[in-house]
Amino acid sequence: MKTTRHIRIQTGLLAAFMLTSMGCPTLGAEAGPADKGLSVFSAGHSFHMFMPKMLADLARAAKVSGHQQAGVSSIGGSYVHQHWDVADEKNTLKKALRDGRVDVLTLSPIYLPDDGIENLARLGLEHRPDIRVTIQEFWLPYDVLDLNYKKQRPAPVDRNSRTAAEMRAIHEPYFRSMDDHVRALNQKFGRQVLLVVPAGQAALALRTRIIEGRAPGLKQQDDLFTDAIGHATPPLQWLTAYCHFAVIYRRPPAGLPCPPALAREAHGEALNRLLQELAWEAVKSHPLSGIQAR
Repeated sequence: MKTTRHIRIQTGLLAAFMLTSMGCPTLGAEAGPADKGLSVFSAGHSFHMFMPKMLADLARAAKVSGHQQAGVSSIGGSYVHQHWDVADEKNTLKKALRDGRVDVLTLSPIYLPDDGIENLARLGLEHRPDIRVTIQEFWLPYDVLDLNYKKQRPAPVDRNSRTAAEMRAIHEPYFRSMDDHVRALNQKFGRQVLLVVPAGQAALALRTRIIEGRAPGLKQQDDLFTDAIGHATPPLQWLTAYCHFAVIYRRPPAGLPCPPALAREAHGEALNRLLQELAWEAVKSHPLSGIQAR
C-alpha cells in the first residue's frame, strides 16, 4: 500500500518530468526571490563551515522569517563522499534528507571525482522532489590546482605576487570541472537540482580589486587568508556568505548591515558594500547559480 509521502514524491517527480519534457524548467533561473525562510543543511570542510551561522544572521537581517539550520556535517578537509560514508546510525545528514525536512543542501566539494554529490542529491530528491543542492566553488588550497595536496603539500606560495591573469588561469580548470559535473548531474535529474555558489570567482574579483588598490582597508592579497592553505579571514568569509545568501534566497545582499567583524575596522562599511557588490555580480553572472542576470 502506498503511503501519502510515497504518493507525494511520485506526483512531484511526475510533474518535474512533464515540465522538463515540455521544455519548462521547474526551478532555476526563472524562479523569483524566496520570501519565506528555508531549511538549510550544510556539509563540508573549513572553507565552508563558517558560512551556516553567517547565513542565518543574513536571513535575520534581511527579515526573512523562518530560516532554519536543519543541521551541519563538518569534517576537516573532507570530500563530499566522506559525509555520505558516515555510519547510518550517526549520519544526521542522511536522516534529515530521509525525513524530507531539507529545502537546501549546501556542499563544498574539494576536487572530483566525488560520488557523494550525486548520492546525497539523489537521496534528497527521493524524499523532497523540490530540494535544491548548492555546490560551493571556492579558492584553491595553496593557490594551485593539485589533487594530491593532502599527501604532499605544495611549495609555499606568494599570493601577493599573483596577477589577475595568473589567478584566472590557475582556477579556470577547477571551475570548469565543477561546472561540467553540475551540468551532467542536472541532465541526469532532468532539471536544475544542483546550483553553483561562485565563492571562488568572487574571491578572485576581490583579489583583483586589492591588486588595483580599490578594496577599502585591504592592502595585500594575503589579507584574505590566515595561512598558506587558504583559510579565510572575515572579509573572505563574509564575501562567501553573501554569495550563498544570494543563491539560496535569490536576492542581492546589498544594503544588509555591516557585520561587527568588519564594522570595527576603519573602512569596514565601505568594504562591506564592496563585498556585497562583488558577491551579487559573481552570482548573477554565473550560468549555474539559478539567478537571471538583471
